[in-house]
Amino acid sequence: MVDNESQEKGICVNVLTGYIVKEILKGSLIALLILVTLFNLFTFSDELGDLGKGTYGLKEIFYFLALTSPTVFYEVMPASALLGSLFILGSMGNSYELIAMRAAGLSVLGIIKSVMYAGVILVLVSILVGEFVAPEAERKAQLIKATAQNDQIVLSARYGLWLREGRKFINVRQIENNGNLADISIFEVDEQQHLRRSTHAEKGVFLSEKQWRLEQVRESDVSTEQMLDNNSGQQFWTSSIAPDLLKIVIVNPNSLSLYDLAKYVDFLKTNHQKSQSFELAFWGRVVNPLVTFVMLLVSAPFVIGVKRGVSAGGRILIGVVIGMGFNILDKIVGHLGLIYDLNPVLIAFIPSLAVFALAFFAVTRLQ
Repeated sequence: MVDNESQEKGICVNVLTGYIVKEILKGSLIALLILVTLFNLFTFSDELGDLGKGTYGLKEIFYFLALTSPTVFYEVMPASALLGSLFILGSMGNSYELIAMRAAGLSVLGIIKSVMYAGVILVLVSILVGEFVAPEAERKAQLIKATAQNDQIVLSARYGLWLREGRKFINVRQIENNGNLADISIFEVDEQQHLRRSTHAEKGVFLSEKQWRLEQVRESDVSTEQMLDNNSGQQFWTSSIAPDLLKIVIVNPNSLSLYDLAKYVDFLKTNHQKSQSFELAFWGRVVNPLVTFVMLLVSAPFVIGVKRGVSAGGRILIGVVIGMGFNILDKIVGHLGLIYDLNPVLIAFIPSLAVFALAFFAVTRLQ
């Protein structure tokens, strides 16, 4: 008799767990769609300011929005999980469902576990989108925008930039903060696409519109009969490529997957270049799944520990305040880390661990 009761209780708990998981996923999906839509509306408003530059029209703007949506999806997943769980668990609390579940044998810890199970699914989807969809889509979005607004054909490679200007192919390995270039290779081909001239410069200084000064230049003229080398201290280069164009297509952490970020950080370190911002982006991606779990854990005390009758609007306001507070804390810590050259691993984990500690303390008070 006791075994039958235990078995029935176990089945009941499993059913309730599945119900909570399904509802949390449903609520998080709705919150996700709302947030992505809002972000796209703000982006659309910003992009209208560039409407008419070159061939950048409404069609290109909508392509840009569609291709940047996976990145937005990935970035707002933690906030969506928080809002969705607050709304769903709050609704269950107001309708006395949580009390009925606890009477049926589902403990507070069991409710939190159910929420975390939903988090596992959300995190897996987020990782798949963030690692395999968003990086490539983001690169294509920036390429569409750059090529529509400028005459040059621009290709953002994994290491450095490739640009085409007429019959010249330009590779830029490093862009300095002031817009100057370093480690530049220029390859010029003839009508048959045969290499005719190769130029390498250690540095490129932007002088004025369409005018650059190349320093420490090595030039090679190629023909079927011979190859001639010429070294010079400096050389003037006329090009419509400007620093503003290069800043558009500079390697962006959002356009790199976790694997590419790791390789790019290694490339920067090998070449003795500053890599901290990319290291911070790398560890930020690593910690992103933890942020989703932390946001879900935060929702429990604000539902189970707060009296019933709090409206959906009130709970959403709580979620917005928590989400914005965490985002502000994360950005402040990140900027301080870059300014004072602090450990990127520590900087990436501090905000999440701080919120996790507070949430864990609040959960233990519910027992």
